[in-house]
Amino acid sequence: MIEEEMNLEKCITTRRTIHDFIPDRSVDKDVVKAAIAAACWAPNHHLTEPWRFLLLGRETISDICELNKEMLTETKGIEKAEHKYKRWMEIPGWLIVTCQKSDDDVRYQEDYASCCCAIQNLMLILWQQGIGTKWSTGPVTFDERFYDLAWINKDMENVVGLIWYGYPADTPQTVRKPLQQVLTELP
Repeated sequence: MIEEEMNLEKCITTRRTIHDFIPDRSVDKDVVKAAIAAACWAPNHHLTEPWRFLLLGRETISDICELNKEMLTETKGIEKAEHKYKRWMEIPGWLIVTCQKSDDDVRYQEDYASCCCAIQNLMLILWQQGIGTKWSTGPVTFDERFYDLAWINKDMENVVGLIWYGYPADTPQTVRKPLQQVLTELP
């Protein structure tokens, strides 16, 4: 059991946000579906299971890339918009994760946190298999047109994240603050 815990710790401490994926190397959908199934074991208050995973096909991906290009052209110019469009079109895998809305603010906060836990589970399961991820919440994910393109009913659910996945072309290195800076022991 201790050996398994060390493997989990290594998975957690080595997982990084991947910005560059190997463009022509796709991930088997069955691997992604199995990771989603396991990710759904995230803790959630009252077992609400508020998450929904949308596995995107090339047509929807292309539509979202076009929308983002249009938005960026307006704010940053055509050159930057074209560059990002090309980059996004090369990302091998796309998922959207949503959270069911609630009229109860406390329940929604708990459900949103559960969705975040499910996303972390997903990213760790994929990382364990050598598949990198990037969790994005960029401006395109807040646009009404994004919801329409992904067939998401904004009255019933919110986007928690756009998850890109694929085999990493590069894995960034980083450090974390020492424990003494993040832990306070109370009497």
